[in-house]
Amino acid sequence: MSTYKSVAFANDNREKFIAMRRDLHQHPEPGWLEYRTAAMAADRLTELGYDLKVGKEVVKAESRMGVPEDAVMKAAMDRALQEGANPKWVEAMGYGFTGMVATLHFDDEGPTVAFRADIDSNDVMESTADDHLPVKEGFVSKHEKAMHACGHDAHLTMALGLAEYITTHKEGLHGTFKLILQPAEEGVRGAKSMVDAGVVDDVDIFFGMHIGINKNIAGCLACLNNGFLATTKLDVTFKGYSSHAGGSPELGKNSLLAACTAALNLQAISRHSKGNSCINVGVLESGTGRNVIPDRAYLQIETRGATGEVNDYICKRAYEVLKGAATMYENEVDIKEMGSAPACINSEDLAKEVQVIAKDLGIFKDVPLANEGGGSEDCAYFLERVIGNGGRGTYMILGSDIAAPHHNPKFNIDEKDMINGIAFTGALIESYLKENKHNKLKENKHNKLKVE
Repeated sequence: MSTYKSVAFANDNREKFIAMRRDLHQHPEPGWLEYRTAAMAADRLTELGYDLKVGKEVVKAESRMGVPEDAVMKAAMDRALQEGANPKWVEAMGYGFTGMVATLHFDDEGPTVAFRADIDSNDVMESTADDHLPVKEGFVSKHEKAMHACGHDAHLTMALGLAEYITTHKEGLHGTFKLILQPAEEGVRGAKSMVDAGVVDDVDIFFGMHIGINKNIAGCLACLNNGFLATTKLDVTFKGYSSHAGGSPELGKNSLLAACTAALNLQAISRHSKGNSCINVGVLESGTGRNVIPDRAYLQIETRGATGEVNDYICKRAYEVLKGAATMYENEVDIKEMGSAPACINSEDLAKEVQVIAKDLGIFKDVPLANEGGGSEDCAYFLERVIGNGGRGTYMILGSDIAAPHHNPKFNIDEKDMINGIAFTGALIESYLKENKHNKLKENKHNKLKVE
């Protein structure tokens, strides 16, 4: 029988956590605009007794990517205040610094263990169909073209549930617990700025987790995820010269043709022999009328690779194609990097220990060591820094019977999996902050205690 109390805790507080998740679902906020979301979390973590650092204390300004215009951020702040956000936190976060780190320090006799949760929503218009559970249960998004279509509402709820469990079951715990709430995961824009601010430089053991992903492992817990790709997100603007399409076409410098040429030739970039390599043009916008030579064209592009080397190759070739297309049509081209993430690495020995804990809980249908997943995840920046510093980390997948694919207007999780996630993360963090069979402490190269 499991010795952890987290299962009873999660089930006893089930209705509270479901209500919390549904409130977050109704008030989605995209990356760098998570003012109400973060303020609610800050209020709760302060109530629980955590030491809280917010805004520029934990987000490095120059490392942020894809930050909205000031007017967009000001409108998001105003809306958050109207929806009940504590003005203290909105002011502290300022223009696009919506990350925070909550810390509980027990003593100097244990490791520093961190758990990261992302808090932003997607730019998706939520379904209003009668068979969509948030519609039936009355918690559909209230914000136009914003939706929690990737489960980050559940991620934050699980993180706050974990925070409550640890602070109410802290007897016998040693070391330090850090809860990292990261903005702007969508578009892989936010993690690098928190890593560059040093928030995990003292971390010995790091955990990240995502709900859903693969419907085939619903009710299961995978202890690491292989296959998250390195990626770069690019916004590209071609700038030409407009003229009358019939009266003076020779004077025009057609940005639409430059963009189309680029879009086609980007797909012709040779694949890489050292692993999966991808490129996609997701947006192409241009033109004002049928008789006007377009003088502007806008592209949104992403590259991906199995490793940083592969992604760098694809990205470098993409720049060459874009510049070449601009030259062909006498355009200028502006290329902005809007997001990026390295390939995801995990500590397999740590994942094997996680597997023991998860199995011992007895709440999952199965606990495979690994899930083979695609896509990209900027949590990889945290893992890269912690493991590079001599620590250990893993990114786990909490399977759920999702109603539709991620980023779909009908996406929804099974909330019982979220409750299991609170039970699991509580047991997981607790186990590394107390002396047990998983914790053999030793001095590391920084003369700190580290879990072996």
